[in-house]
Amino acid sequence: MNRVRGVLLGAGGRDADRSVELTVDGGHVFLDAARGGDLLVDGGWIVPGLVDAHCHVGLGPAGPVDLDEADAQARTDRDAGTLLIRDCGSPVDTTPLQARDDLPEIIRAGRHLARPKRYIPGLSVDLDDPALLPEHVAEQAARGDGWVKLVGDWIDRGVGDLAPLWSDDVLRAAIGAAHAAGARVTAHVFGTDALPGLIGAGIDCIEHGTGLTDDLIAQMAARGTALVPTLINVETFPGIADSATKYPTYAAHMRELHAGAHDVVRRATEAGVPVFAGTDAGGGISHGRIADEIRALAAAGHPDALGAASWHAREWLGRAGLTDGAPADLVVYRTDPRTDPAALDDPALVMLRGRVFAT
Repeated sequence: MNRVRGVLLGAGGRDADRSVELTVDGGHVFLDAARGGDLLVDGGWIVPGLVDAHCHVGLGPAGPVDLDEADAQARTDRDAGTLLIRDCGSPVDTTPLQARDDLPEIIRAGRHLARPKRYIPGLSVDLDDPALLPEHVAEQAARGDGWVKLVGDWIDRGVGDLAPLWSDDVLRAAIGAAHAAGARVTAHVFGTDALPGLIGAGIDCIEHGTGLTDDLIAQMAARGTALVPTLINVETFPGIADSATKYPTYAAHMRELHAGAHDVVRRATEAGVPVFAGTDAGGGISHGRIADEIRALAAAGHPDALGAASWHAREWLGRAGLTDGAPADLVVYRTDPRTDPAALDDPALVMLRGRVFAT
């Protein structure tokens, strides 16, 4: 048994600070239970294990990686305090990692669903016939853990700019198939044109969302559609634009989307859209950068950036916070990370399922 004494943030998934002494026994946490054990931290700021809601375990800059590298990616995230990952599409079957009690919990979304030559080669299942999308959505729903990932837009080289991949009727059928299978659907979307069809079809979450307008934000708020803006990924847009010399319209569009990204987050949170933290780690973004994404959300005006990467995200994904008897997944900081964002880089304690992995 071990104990941790300090201020618990987001107790029970709500915005309520509470002075506590937690006892960790058998991999579970008990609040103010006098059970004894070693006092690991006295006077810290205790946070339910961080959540990266857009992460790609199994993907590297050159494409799919082997399980050893995927294991290393997950450990890097864990040591940074990320103890729950929503893996937003991976070309690698990472189910063997889910059985590991030393790695973060991974909620898998199967593989991306796209059209031929309309996404990054080797990552997605590419459908020659878009009418087959509902069938493939049902298949990925069966392979994943309650989420399916669509590619909503990507550059269409015929028009030289971002363009939607799917028609509205196909999206309605596909999202309906996922919901019938008990799964939720999310989509990669940079621009504006693909968003009305996705939101109108009842999609559950939008990734990136840099093209969101006020009208679309209002629709998302009314429907409860979530947004994961991946702001540290959006910072790569100018580089993407610089490399797209063959497509000047696309390049200019990407620069425009980059310039407005923080304003999208501000307007979305003000409208009541649930906005969560996701790094888009894998590919061009390194793992272990959840602290950078939290700071980016705060800089964009998110009123509860830490909660977006912890208790609120856990509630959204159906996972426990630090309630009595819950799994002992927690991070402790020496100062309040809401007022001292640098504290996020140096946790005093990272505990996963009652085991200490970083001090």
